[in-house]
Amino acid sequence: MDEAELRGKNNQPGIDSIGRVSNEDTYQCDPVTADLKAEQDSRPEPDMPDIMKGRKALRQGYTTGTCASAAAKAALIGLSAGHIPETVSVTLPAGGIAELPVEMSAGHVDNNSATAVVIKDAGDDPDCTNGAWMTATVKWADPNDQTRLLAGPGVGTVTMEGLGIPVGEPAITPIPRKMILDSLEEITSRPVIVTFEVPGGEVMARETTNERLGIIGGISILGTTGIVKPFSTAAYRASILRQIDVASARGFRELALCIGSRSEKAAMNIFPGYDPVLFVEVGDFTGAALKQAVRRNIQKVSLVAMVGKISKLAAGTMMTHFHKSNVDTMLLLNIATSTHSPPAIVEAATRTSTARHFYEVCIAHNYLPPLQVLCDLARQECLNFVDNAFEMDIYMIDLNSGELVAKSG
Repeated sequence: MDEAELRGKNNQPGIDSIGRVSNEDTYQCDPVTADLKAEQDSRPEPDMPDIMKGRKALRQGYTTGTCASAAAKAALIGLSAGHIPETVSVTLPAGGIAELPVEMSAGHVDNNSATAVVIKDAGDDPDCTNGAWMTATVKWADPNDQTRLLAGPGVGTVTMEGLGIPVGEPAITPIPRKMILDSLEEITSRPVIVTFEVPGGEVMARETTNERLGIIGGISILGTTGIVKPFSTAAYRASILRQIDVASARGFRELALCIGSRSEKAAMNIFPGYDPVLFVEVGDFTGAALKQAVRRNIQKVSLVAMVGKISKLAAGTMMTHFHKSNVDTMLLLNIATSTHSPPAIVEAATRTSTARHFYEVCIAHNYLPPLQVLCDLARQECLNFVDNAFEMDIYMIDLNSGELVAKSG
């Protein structure tokens, strides 16, 4: 019996090969639930990195959730029919059918279980799980039992609340879990036990926020649409919001928002007693992070950044990507004059379109009041954005050393 016969009424035409599907999902982040889509920033998302500009038809791929579903289905076909299929199709959450190849060298069937492997192809996305061997071993469960999904080596286990997954369960987010169960149901309604493994998954997980979020032992199985969209900012945004969810679920009411890795390192020096989950790298999504902090009843937010991002926040720009917003040089000029700055600083305010030159001249003259005012204005704009829902401070760090230079006050 081949897969088409087993699939029955769900035998629908497949859609090309890997890389020719549409829509999104990428990065090892956390589940995108309904409230993550609430209050979307009206500003457009950042462009893809400049290095990718001019490239056409970037290859899309499949999420770990899609690959896990395909591997589990292929293994169950092997257990039912006695052989592992060369390809397997799964229904995508975003709609349509995806046909994925099965790694025939790694699959096997015996009397009690069957194992199948689907190798993840993330397309042109720089996903740390690209090339992962998503391995599923299926065996029959007791007829009175329910189908269970287990985490083997390389697949994470949830140890903290806030992810929408019970503590102690595999890090399989709700949409992929349903996708896996639906794929198994296409083959048989008989209950099974599925154990997922990813060789090297522990190492892959080091490039994710999993450990910080309490996901221990490997990667997550996730994906809201089943598709990897190259350079998806939606998934990055979702990971930011979910990290705030985890901090809130653990009872924390403070956050340290950081723009990037350097500001995160500086923030850890500023707040040495903070739990790691409280340091949230928000990138350009400051506004989205602030709104989520309100939804999760955060009482105090500290934001650590460099002069460029703080200057944009001071002008009321909550989406700070350089392609979507510019530094308001007239604002810098007004600050320079209102703080009675030396002439060189006043001139520097409008000399270039970046805040860096303005900052460097302030530092060179050892005159910090303009930088202090920038922090104060950024703080007020952020508080206006959330209707003063919590306390907030802005910390400006040096562009090179990462040392604290100015603070709102």
